[in-house]
Amino acid sequence: MDVASLITGGKDSIYSTYVALHHGWNIKYLVTLLPERADSWMYHSINIHLVHDIARSMRLPLVTRKSCGIPDREPEDLKEILKDLDIDGIVSGVIASDYQRERIGRVCDELGLRNLSPIWHKDQEMLLKQQLDAGFEILIDSVSAEGLGEEWLGRILDKRNLDEFLKVCREKGINPSGEGGEFETLVLDCPLYHDRMVIVDMEKIWKKDRGYCSIKKIRLEKKSVGDIPELF
Repeated sequence: MDVASLITGGKDSIYSTYVALHHGWNIKYLVTLLPERADSWMYHSINIHLVHDIARSMRLPLVTRKSCGIPDREPEDLKEILKDLDIDGIVSGVIASDYQRERIGRVCDELGLRNLSPIWHKDQEMLLKQQLDAGFEILIDSVSAEGLGEEWLGRILDKRNLDEFLKVCREKGINPSGEGGEFETLVLDCPLYHDRMVIVDMEKIWKKDRGYCSIKKIRLEKKSVGDIPELF
């Protein structure tokens, strides 16, 4: 089955692409909507420019389109980018948002495509552990929830600090996947990448109780053959 995978560079969209390959689906395209507003309800905006580097690292074609960021028009932007692609379905990294899944589903119905959400309703703590076990290098590039202070911004989430992170999430009622926008992530490396993303220039911007990382420059560092695992 030929599919397009909706990616943002965050852990869940990249992991869904990884799981899609595990299911034997052919990732024919990576697709990204580029919101013109930072407060888009459907589309990720933090460091979204890096999807071009991610696609190069994955050796997959990337299709992009600007999105107005206005809630009522966002599904139409998705429909416009997908309507001419020769695919059977769409892969998304939606976990718990009925809002996002229903809107993507509506576009799929209109275009006769399958709506594929391989991590839908997965246990979110277990999902984080699975992502780390799979070799995902996850950078927290945005935080906007009480309990996630400046010390978490720009930090790599790994097996050494996962328990600490999950403890904060439980105590403060934070969604451990960041599904509500409590934090956002960028995958610097994973088994899908032929090249590791290395940050060259990054600025941390903190205002009151929230902040984000503005990544201005990265380089793609080619992995040796032994560093690129056979996927499945």
